[in-house]
Amino acid sequence: MSFPSFFHRRTHRPASTELAVSIGNFDGVHRGHQALLQSLQQEGLPTAVLTFEPLPREFFQAGKAAPRLSSLREKVLALRHYGVDQVYCLPFNQTLAQVSAEAFITQILVQQLQCRFLVVGHDFRFGAARRGDLHLLQRYGRQYGFTVMEQAAFSLDGQRVSSTGIRAALQAGKLCQANRWLGRPYALCGKIVHGNHLGRELGFPTANIPLNRRPVPVKGIFAGRLHSPQGSWMAAISIGLRPTVGGKQMVLEAHCLDADNPDLYGQHVTVELHQQLRHEEKYPDLDALKAAIAQDILHARRFFAEHPEDLQNPWTTNSP
Repeated sequence: MSFPSFFHRRTHRPASTELAVSIGNFDGVHRGHQALLQSLQQEGLPTAVLTFEPLPREFFQAGKAAPRLSSLREKVLALRHYGVDQVYCLPFNQTLAQVSAEAFITQILVQQLQCRFLVVGHDFRFGAARRGDLHLLQRYGRQYGFTVMEQAAFSLDGQRVSSTGIRAALQAGKLCQANRWLGRPYALCGKIVHGNHLGRELGFPTANIPLNRRPVPVKGIFAGRLHSPQGSWMAAISIGLRPTVGGKQMVLEAHCLDADNPDLYGQHVTVELHQQLRHEEKYPDLDALKAAIAQDILHARRFFAEHPEDLQNPWTTNSP
């Protein structure tokens, strides 16, 4: 059976003939994933993560899967930050779904990746019908010369940290819990496009990122930060449909505070969410909307004045 070609992103070191490898969705690259990556790095080998696009649940559930926490771009950026040297991505399709666990090990892990050290999560399953497990990996590891380590579940506040739990927290408006489990502010990446310039007309110009092709697990009004190649700014951020003006598609709008009108069109930016200020609402007219936006900006400024630590390195993981 022929396998789909890898998408390969080298993030740090040059390619090596031997790798320490981990496999998984790594959706969100949360603190449980980060603990696994620390174990991956303990052998001193160049590290690689093998992931999938689309995620297996998206393939099997055909449009009904829960929103993911991170796009492929966001995932690669996070893995790079946490020290992964290489990222490999396999297209998840019917061909890959039918690959036996044994063939996955011999043809992908051994022949293509030349794996010498493998770290998997405590509930890891793989191969057709999810028949592959830790015991199969260990048996083949003894035969082909690679070591297998099972990473224990990572818990905070008496609960196992998981992408599912973070998604539920975001959907429930519990941003502080989600960010604690992520180990950093929840963030979205995207390309700035021209909008209808309504924000500028109201006196609050915004950077606009369309989200119509990507369901997101969060909506509302937030205090956050926007990072671009030109700089970083505090921001009042709206994620939603814009019901006051009859919006039909999800969009992210960020009004940068204290910014000297930077031209961000066409640039890829990262928008972090630090605090939810309120839910999205429909106002009776544009004057009421303008007054609400002014209040949002005041509340965003107040949040950062009271939490100056949130203006520091967004990738710093606080201790439990």
